[in-house]
Amino acid sequence: MDPRTTPLFVIDVQNGFTNDHSRHVVPVIADLVEHWEAAGAPVLYSRYFNHPDSSFVRLLGWTALQSAPETDIVPELADHITRATRIVDKARYSAFIPDVVSDFQERGWDEVVLCGIATDSCVLKTAADAFEAGLTPWIVTDACASEAGDDVHRAGLTVARRMVGRRQLITALQAVDLLSPALPEGMRS
Repeated sequence: MDPRTTPLFVIDVQNGFTNDHSRHVVPVIADLVEHWEAAGAPVLYSRYFNHPDSSFVRLLGWTALQSAPETDIVPELADHITRATRIVDKARYSAFIPDVVSDFQERGWDEVVLCGIATDSCVLKTAADAFEAGLTPWIVTDACASEAGDDVHRAGLTVARRMVGRRQLITALQAVDLLSPALPEGMRS
């Protein structure tokens, strides 16, 4: 992995998705962001917005994440987001909306490291869409969670292994090791 051309994509780490089941990944994600920034590597963020006429409301009856403070990125990442390479606002599961795929192609990015909430939906769908767009997705398993609980998180990882490949699921330590050559001496593992 070339850290100059491999973005870290932080998926939907928003107040409305952060609860007792998912809060534990926020410090892990913040640490990954700090490493990516120190390496001079791109960091992208997605934010989900649930519109009143969305399929989520109409078909699932799910009405959360329609306004602030639920839609805000968690406070632990607030300073980091000001330095984001890109912020993707979306109203769907996947962060790989058409212009994001075009942006990756224009920048010559062919890999992406994913972390965030929720493993079983937005992270999984983003990884699958990256895979289908010809990119190599890496899912940082201990930097992902599901607000619905650990069983749902594990189910998402099981499906991800089948959809994008077992080798594409890595830990935060493995992700930082891949960045090591580009990190300042004091941040290398």
